[in-house]
Amino acid sequence: MGLLEFDKLPINTLVGADWKTFKAITGGREVDPAYKGKYRLTKMICGILSPLGWFQDRRYAKYLANAPKTEDPVFILGHWRSGTTFVHNVLSKDKQFGYNTTFQTVFPHLMMWGQPFFKSTMSFLMPDKRPTDNMELAVDLPQEEEFALANMMPYTYYNFWFLPKYQQEYADKYLLFNDITSEELGVFEQTFKKLINISLWNTKGKRFLSKNPPHTGRVKELVKMFPNAKFIYLMRNPYTVLESTRSFFTNTIKPLKLQDVSNEEIEENILSIYAKLYHQYEEEKSLIPEGNLLEIKFEDFEADAMGMTQQIYEKLNLSGYDKAKDAFQAYVGEKKGYKKNKYKYDERTIKLVEDNWSFALEKWGYTID
Repeated sequence: MGLLEFDKLPINTLVGADWKTFKAITGGREVDPAYKGKYRLTKMICGILSPLGWFQDRRYAKYLANAPKTEDPVFILGHWRSGTTFVHNVLSKDKQFGYNTTFQTVFPHLMMWGQPFFKSTMSFLMPDKRPTDNMELAVDLPQEEEFALANMMPYTYYNFWFLPKYQQEYADKYLLFNDITSEELGVFEQTFKKLINISLWNTKGKRFLSKNPPHTGRVKELVKMFPNAKFIYLMRNPYTVLESTRSFFTNTIKPLKLQDVSNEEIEENILSIYAKLYHQYEEEKSLIPEGNLLEIKFEDFEADAMGMTQQIYEKLNLSGYDKAKDAFQAYVGEKKGYKKNKYKYDERTIKLVEDNWSFALEKWGYTID
């Protein structure tokens, strides 16, 4: 167990940002009085660590000169709490895949040198479980890349974790790319490719495996960047997704926020952004070349992880299933005793879903049961 509890962290994840990114994210934004101390301590540590990124930049420039050619990524898409983490963890057991790690999400500028020291320190301090479920946390485990991107540039949706008053603005600009400028989009492309290259170097993979819910709203951009990328889209019962996302966001934002936000505001944003993300994906998924997209229900994957994993490889024409089968089986076997949260839908939750997300219920055929 880590030394610190998740909801009592004295800093937030911006400690791993470069100084330019930190200033761009927080500049001109108000920090509420209750979080001034957290802001100052985060700012101080960021200022100390940021210059160390120069060593990585030097190594990265040399690496790029001889970087091997890699295949287009595999993207796991779906709204938060749709089961993307479990699918990501299973597929990551195939050694052909490289991925962003938990350490990389916090310290993306300290990847190519000094990891032993910084990782041991982070491992000593960080909690060993996620705050809203029983999923394991560890520095080398696969993790979604949006937190890493938030420490590498100011143009990411996850700025809302720190500045929740601007969540809708960040959603329109950096989740859906509706209001993003061409300059900002260029920075996103360059930064994301850098993250992928360093992830592959770090995990010794040949193909990047992405699990990042925000990418669900960026299919058009991802296909432009990686024309032959493969996509796995996860659906899950919307009643469960609302209950789980509400709990996840409410708990996760506590150690990260620099502004007050009410539970009612969090819920309103979830309801609105779920709809925006759903419709954006439905509009853009036709841009994915035939044979490169597989849509599955998480409940089906959970019931038969091995069978569904084999189906993913077959439908998306991915090689390597037989070679990785034993590793998949070992991981799935370990998780058989995993106790996930059970949700009981009260009348209010049922009404919220049916009033706001009826389109998903109808299209996917989900009911309360």
